[in-house]
Amino acid sequence: MISRTRKGKKGEDVAVEYLTRKGYRIVSRNFRWRGGEIDIIARKKRILVFVEVRSFSTSAMEINPVETIGPYKIQKLIKTAEFFVETHPEFQNHDLRFDAIGVKFNGKDVKIDHVENAFLKE
Repeated sequence: MISRTRKGKKGEDVAVEYLTRKGYRIVSRNFRWRGGEIDIIARKKRILVFVEVRSFSTSAMEINPVETIGPYKIQKLIKTAEFFVETHPEFQNHDLRFDAIGVKFNGKDVKIDHVENAFLKE
């Protein structure tokens, strides 16, 4: 049985590969600040995308990744994203977007569910 940490890392690796194939440039992985973390920060044209990755096994194949992100986690993601932009002035003129990517493992099969604009910054 694969550990939760290894499954999460493997899911993030799959998500990075998927985003790269879709034309995104990866800016940062596992960006941490004050207990908040953003799994992937990517850029496509003038859009800076903050991505929360959720990895699932066979038993959770029908779960939408957005449904697993609660309001507390959303607030932490937003605050961490704001800090990232404040400390990286090269991105201050970019539009911001928050996406969720679900990576679903079923044996050797992998299904990716990419939800753009999974939630909005209030």
